[in-house]
Amino acid sequence: MKYEKNSYVEGISLCSLIIAGAFLYWGFNDIGSSWWNLIQIAIGLSILVGQVRAFTNRPKLRNIVLNEFTRNPNISSEEISTNTGISRKDIKAIILDLKGSGHLRGTFSQTTGKMQSVEITRQPAKEIKEIEIKPSEIQRFCKECGTEIDKSDEAQFCPYCGSKIER
Repeated sequence: MKYEKNSYVEGISLCSLIIAGAFLYWGFNDIGSSWWNLIQIAIGLSILVGQVRAFTNRPKLRNIVLNEFTRNPNISSEEISTNTGISRKDIKAIILDLKGSGHLRGTFSQTTGKMQSVEITRQPAKEIKEIEIKPSEIQRFCKECGTEIDKSDEAQFCPYCGSKIER
């Protein structure tokens, strides 16, 4: 598997698929009249192959991050990025996807940024969690995932996604 920076976040693009479809349409629409149509078909196919490759690499990247948590449950997202060579932006997106799908459960320490109380499941359980709306007061939220952060001054990392909190 070849990894390109930010390929998880920027992976599949609907616009690219539409452009590939347009090139393929123009190429196949009038295939007998000119050899230029073969170039349009080649462009459309190369865009389509790139999108399929990006789609098939997503589960592989998720498995790499999941295996890092299996080997070292108390690891931070920065350490995973260093160990695997995957960009921090992709690591954060993968962690949020794994948590959202139920494959990864646990919280990140707000002071060290390392994962705590990790539970890894290969078959996610489906559950619906109700949230409680608090009265209006000054609250801090993570800019990456929207999780509420403790108001204490010692919180430096998000407990849900592990992103560094900027003040």
